[in-house]
Amino acid sequence: MKSLTILALSAALAATAFGAGLEKSRLHGEYVEARNADNFVGPCFQNSEINLTGNLALSAWRIGSGSFDGVKLDGLSVVAVYRANMTLGDIHNSAYPVKSVLIVEETASPEQRLALQKFAKKMTGDLLQDVQKVVYMPVSLTFAENDVHKSQATLKAGNLAEITTRAIKEGDSICTHEDLVYLPLSKLDHHMAAYTLTNKFTGDGIDSKWSSPEKRSAVVGTFQLND
Repeated sequence: MKSLTILALSAALAATAFGAGLEKSRLHGEYVEARNADNFVGPCFQNSEINLTGNLALSAWRIGSGSFDGVKLDGLSVVAVYRANMTLGDIHNSAYPVKSVLIVEETASPEQRLALQKFAKKMTGDLLQDVQKVVYMPVSLTFAENDVHKSQATLKAGNLAEITTRAIKEGDSICTHEDLVYLPLSKLDHHMAAYTLTNKFTGDGIDSKWSSPEKRSAVVGTFQLND
């Protein structure tokens, strides 16, 4: 009996030590995305675009503070570029296969670069299964200081990708019953629609380049990860 007690205690201590050795992911930050199809719309607008466009998108995360797999990522950003087979977010038709490019902030260390890529894949589920290319360059994601709703976002990823947004205004509502018809491409704690002023990608890797400005196609939000 004494031997069994000792074995049980040893097993419990070993499990505790193993758990303590696991690297934790705790971080929070801000997010923006833009597509080449309107997202904040009524059904009539959605039906005019679905399966004809909406297969291209940019999304970007800026980590305010925290770590992923034990790697500190304070202030760093990562961008995902997508080209899907069909409209992203269409619940009736699969958008797969989806090809992608990742743009990682060049100031990140080798360890941080890898952690940022793993973070982006975790936040997007299986959207980043087929990454064609990883690029390292300056990335900046900022929000207007006087904008309490954080709807005025500016993303610049070198000379490859750019998003600028503003808040949705009353004049943007044409049907008067607009709503977000596609869920964000990332796991978020909070999100809201925004108006896209600039949405462009000029890089290689997914056989598509685009400029899709002046659309109701953006989403801004915040995220928090505690694993």
